[in-house]
Amino acid sequence: MRQRIFEIIEVGTEQDKASRAYDVFMMLTIIISIIPLWTHDTTKMFNIIDKVTVVVFILDYLFRLATADIKLNKGVLSFLLYPFSFMAIIDLLSILPSLTILANGYRLLKIFRLFRTFKVFRVFKAFRYSKNINMILNVFRKQKDSLLVVCGFAIAYVIISALVIFNTEPETFPTMYDAIYWATISLTTVGYGDVYATSEIGKFITMISAVLGIAIVALPAGIIIAGYQDELEETRKKKG
Repeated sequence: MRQRIFEIIEVGTEQDKASRAYDVFMMLTIIISIIPLWTHDTTKMFNIIDKVTVVVFILDYLFRLATADIKLNKGVLSFLLYPFSFMAIIDLLSILPSLTILANGYRLLKIFRLFRTFKVFRVFKAFRYSKNINMILNVFRKQKDSLLVVCGFAIAYVIISALVIFNTEPETFPTMYDAIYWATISLTTVGYGDVYATSEIGKFITMISAVLGIAIVALPAGIIIAGYQDELEETRKKKG
């Protein structure tokens, strides 16, 4: 019985209709559970949606906890390790906000209202039920080293650019935070225009910074696209 439950709640094969139906059901539940977050108003309908969906999430969490030994293959220790896994924490964070609403009437426990902000983690629950999302996550895992190198380049770029502009225009950038903010905006080529260089040398640095920023931003996009294409090819070979 537990083995079958595990096969259903985990991403199953295309032929497993029960598993596919469960994935679709959970995806719809996640989408519906997010609807009340689109407004600050609280209505009776939104409360019902929240209560029903959180019950579904709790049952899903309990099913996964009950079959943790099958998933992790570490015997009884699996039941202790599973709650600390990444997706289990996401599942828990998507449940806690609705449970802590019960504590609203107690002044000392009102701090738990902060957990309401974790309802957005319900979006991340969708990662578990979408094969396409899992494919993208596999790309990030396989290209981790290359992406970390690019991330290092980006951080170095921001720090160096910030230091240069901070010392070039101390009047325009009174704090290092302002300089880092400017460097980050330049890296992403967003250009809000709220903080910008005013001197000739500062503008020249901005131009150089923007050109380098475009190159750095383009690198991870190329790595991810190439990795995704490789992942698609592997999927096609498995199906073929």
